[in-house]
Amino acid sequence: MKKYAIIDEAKFPIIKVTFTGESADTENFPLYLSEVKQTYDHQKNLAIIFDASNAVLPALSFQQMQAKWLKVNTQLMKDFCAGTAYIIPNIIIRNVLKAIFSFHSQPVPYIICEDSIKAEAWIRKQLADLK
Repeated sequence: MKKYAIIDEAKFPIIKVTFTGESADTENFPLYLSEVKQTYDHQKNLAIIFDASNAVLPALSFQQMQAKWLKVNTQLMKDFCAGTAYIIPNIIIRNVLKAIFSFHSQPVPYIICEDSIKAEAWIRKQLADLK
């Protein structure tokens, strides 16, 4: 199975989720959601950068699965996530994200950026504001 996304916790509390460019399927997409949820196992404040530079458009069923994940994990995110930054240079993928948020709104502050410099600066500020 080829991974849908790579989760990097090396710079915790900043988590980086990099989409691989693989299409979502019934194996890799639930694994991706499970791995994102595992980042909360620390039960410490964190912030997540989603790098969708190589992302491919997921089918509607996976968009709905993501929306359900947001709904189920809303309180967990509110408790521990300072914010999420999305690096999305592709306008189609940006619109998909908006569609996902229309199924269920993003429960924490977020920003959509076109590059990692802005995303990382915003994430660091979100974490600093918690102190």
